[in-house]
Amino acid sequence: MAKDELTPMMRQFHDMKATNPDAILLFRCGDFYETYCQDAVLASQVLGITLTKRNQKGASGATEMAGFPYHALDTYLPRLVRAGHRVAICDQLEDPKLTKKLVKRGITELVTPGVALADNVLNSRENNFLAALHFGAATVGLSLLDISTGEYLVAEGDVEYIDKLLAGFSPKEVLVEQGLKGKFTNLFGSRYFVFELEDWAFADTSARSRVLKHFGVKNLKGFGIDHLHTAVTAAGAVLTYLELTQHHHVEHITTLRRIEEERFVRLDKFTIRNLELIGTNHADGQSLLSVVDRTLTPMGARQLRRWLLFPLRSVADIVERQDSVEHFFRAPDFRELCHLELSKVGDLERIVSKVATGRINPREMQQLRLALETVVILKNVCMAAPQESIRAIGEQLNPCTELRTRIERELSSDPPLLVAKGGVIGHGVDAQLDELRDIQSTGKDYLLRMQEREIQRTGIQSLKIGFNNVFGYYMEVRNTYKEFVPEEWIRKQTLVSAERYITQELKEYEEKILGAEDRIIVLETRIYGALVQAAAQCISELQRNAQALSDLDCYHSFATLAEERRYVRPVVDDSLTLDIRAGRHPVIETLMPAGEEYVPNDVLLEADGQQIIIVTGPNMAGKSALLRQTALITLLAQVGAFVPADSARIGVVDKIFTRVGASDNISAGESTFMVEMAEAANIMNNLSERSLVLFDELGRGTSTYDGISIAWSIVEHLHQTPRANARTLFATHYHELNEMERRFPRIKNYNVSVREVDHRVVFLRKLARGGSEHSFGIHVARLAGMPTSIVKRAEIILTQLEANNADNGATASGTVAAASVRTEQVSAPNEGAPQLSFFQLDDPVLAAIRDEILHLDINNLTPVEALNKLNDIRKILTGK
Repeated sequence: MAKDELTPMMRQFHDMKATNPDAILLFRCGDFYETYCQDAVLASQVLGITLTKRNQKGASGATEMAGFPYHALDTYLPRLVRAGHRVAICDQLEDPKLTKKLVKRGITELVTPGVALADNVLNSRENNFLAALHFGAATVGLSLLDISTGEYLVAEGDVEYIDKLLAGFSPKEVLVEQGLKGKFTNLFGSRYFVFELEDWAFADTSARSRVLKHFGVKNLKGFGIDHLHTAVTAAGAVLTYLELTQHHHVEHITTLRRIEEERFVRLDKFTIRNLELIGTNHADGQSLLSVVDRTLTPMGARQLRRWLLFPLRSVADIVERQDSVEHFFRAPDFRELCHLELSKVGDLERIVSKVATGRINPREMQQLRLALETVVILKNVCMAAPQESIRAIGEQLNPCTELRTRIERELSSDPPLLVAKGGVIGHGVDAQLDELRDIQSTGKDYLLRMQEREIQRTGIQSLKIGFNNVFGYYMEVRNTYKEFVPEEWIRKQTLVSAERYITQELKEYEEKILGAEDRIIVLETRIYGALVQAAAQCISELQRNAQALSDLDCYHSFATLAEERRYVRPVVDDSLTLDIRAGRHPVIETLMPAGEEYVPNDVLLEADGQQIIIVTGPNMAGKSALLRQTALITLLAQVGAFVPADSARIGVVDKIFTRVGASDNISAGESTFMVEMAEAANIMNNLSERSLVLFDELGRGTSTYDGISIAWSIVEHLHQTPRANARTLFATHYHELNEMERRFPRIKNYNVSVREVDHRVVFLRKLARGGSEHSFGIHVARLAGMPTSIVKRAEIILTQLEANNADNGATASGTVAAASVRTEQVSAPNEGAPQLSFFQLDDPVLAAIRDEILHLDINNLTPVEALNKLNDIRKILTGK
């Protein structure tokens, strides 16, 4: 449709749309937000609203449209953003009643998945990060910003490190330079919402200048990031995006912090997924976070999430957290008080951001006052604590006494949500405001007195004073009293049985009382605005309060969890020992049926002793659970929490690697085995002697001999390579690997015990010394409901295969053992090892076929001779 065929309003729509072509434009028309054209089609699909069409006057076609009432914006906007769409909100910038021309409109906000401030868009218990990625010559720069909390982070490293950070922080939106979206997807996958910015936003010099200008500094040395050039460029791109999305109030972004890689345990995306730290791989499962979270504030919940994804490596830092948690046990009164007071705080962190952006409503301002009252109480009890780390929290807390007192004095105790509703400011704050309120409150009494006075003066017994929106205040007189009406009264309306009049006194009072309402709103808005400005002067102090309360909330959460679930404080040191006594899986033990208890197990791993444990045993016996619980106990210990065990000594690990479960990536052309090998390769290329490595059923996706060979060589590498002497748990069905204990001094065999009773397997779930020779796969198939005929046939075939393998006099373990020429090096398995066969070659028919094939001269065989020979073999088989 040509632009000259459009109505003025539709031309206005297309002009606005052209400024943000990638966003859904919500166009305010009276009491509705409308969408048009392709936006309407998309909105109707996402929101489930009706799609209609409107005909343009003089135009050749119809325009699609879909809309919803303006007051339903809070309902529909979050659904659009959560569906991964950018939304431009175009509002009316003037009152339609005050203009005879086209209403002036403008885009007042651009809401995107990564840039959102509204509570109904955000998840209170997790951050809403916007990320920017800058690809440098040798490194990749990453910046992360949560505008709702003011957290602003940068990091720089190789692709693998950035991939790990993206997996941990889970940004809702990622910014990349125009033309590089494909590169990003190839490197980091397609699970992120990616938006391309023009290349000028990633220009090194201008991006650095934007960061310097925002913080008002000459260099970034004070932030410790001056040398991280690609990261600083990414940080500048984030600030550019905030400007483009009309987010200009960013005073709450007060600092820029580097993510210190060397300070945290490395958890790659495979480990985060395999251990189900944050999310679960099963619809009815639970994550570690969901089980251990006992936080009382949204900001504490967000903090706990980060702690689980970034465990500490410094023993001193870990012990400091443990001391803080232990203080809650030693001081039950302190614990109860913290529980009571933290429950009142609310989301102080995001309230501060609303103060900075001028979006805080009166009820949130009242919540800020309640939070500051809690700060006063908690500061006093923390400062009196004997534990140094708790006193340090008390020192960080700032009561902001002047602000708190002002809010208490000026704000009404139960204010409405919107200032325009009135009743926001308390009595005694402003004399003019109190006078206007008196006029409002005494208005009815004044009118009643006037009515009584006029009845007495005129003798009109039916006189009534009323009000309507057309005439305002009036005096109504029934027709039977018309002759009593004074001459000075002015008639305004004639009814069937009465007349309505106004007087000069009534008109003056009307102007006074109706004007009071408007002036009250103006005064309350001004006073409340000044209160918001006063709060904005305390942003830094309020942010420090939010951080301190988050720490306290997490410590309280750990202590509550430990008391509920019988967790103990682990000993964390710099040794290379992992000694867990009666350890339990923190998630599985909460899901046990009533009356059943989780069976605990001991695990001991030492770099110079029992470095590698090979765990064998049947399916469903609990091998995977044992591996995961070892990793989760280690992780919780290094987060600073107590752990589910009778006792634990955790020699600090620098990385936790897991290869657990089966999955594929068909969209990328990767089979289950390819994914398995990629994860294993990642582990072997990045581990150190201080790492914790967990392998579960490595090599299942290929042939038996290939799988055993790969598993054997990996275990041998872990044992024989000094830099790779990681503490390792290796669960496997390859019982042939039990042979390794005899050949390698730091490899020990264990099995998860079972008992066979009346041809049925009883799982004991207990780790015992020594290897297992049986997988009991057929028993598991029976438990899964496999038809009885199939189970019985499988038992027959298994018996035949085991007998045939014994007759051939070869085992897989013998093959691999023979291939290991020296324990100091890794060698390939013997290529001449015999394969398992379904055929009994002493059968005369099969022997005849074998002889026919062995005596063939394949190189000189003509096609006709080949066909004849195939026919001869067929005759042998058919007996003809």
